[in-house]
Amino acid sequence: MKIEDVVLQGQYVRLEPLDLRHVDGLVAASAVDRSLYQWSPVPQGDIETTRYVETALAWKEAGSALPFAILRKEDGIIIGSTRFWNIEFWPWPPDHRLVDRTTPDVCEIGYTWLTRSAIRTGANTESKLLMLMHAFDVWETRRVCFHTDVRNVRSRAALERIGCQFEGILRSHRMAADFTPRDSARYSILASEWPRVKQRLKGLVV
Repeated sequence: MKIEDVVLQGQYVRLEPLDLRHVDGLVAASAVDRSLYQWSPVPQGDIETTRYVETALAWKEAGSALPFAILRKEDGIIIGSTRFWNIEFWPWPPDHRLVDRTTPDVCEIGYTWLTRSAIRTGANTESKLLMLMHAFDVWETRRVCFHTDVRNVRSRAALERIGCQFEGILRSHRMAADFTPRDSARYSILASEWPRVKQRLKGLVV
């Protein structure tokens, strides 16, 4: 099932549907400090970044992802990227009241990275708030998941800070950025937890 494009805009950032026109800005953003991406698959250079965007758009066409470029609102400069992915539509039975549902039942937020100047600003927190508001308040999803390399202490701390619940470690879950089998730390937010997390996130966006 196709997912409709949407622009998500806050006080500090604007999330635009990712497109090939964003390639140059993404290349510039990721080149500032490559050491930031030890645990994340962040593309470098024109060729890698073009392939990265094309893959995200193919997933979007297949209905399994909705990727964004993250722009700083004040000047429109691209500062990173993120996406909804692993989007699932549950097979509700024909006689169920949700059989005509057209929005995702569950999804994951991932492939999130920022340029150096956006680290330790409100950009990441506000991006998560905007996406979670869309997932829970518009799509009315039941769960949003996050996975990160168990070695990525900064990412794990950020997820715990916003109120995500740690579910456990998935062993050799995915290929890591260093091309080794990656153990992933799994976090999630349920619809029943969202009101509390939403208030917490709003308080963190400064």
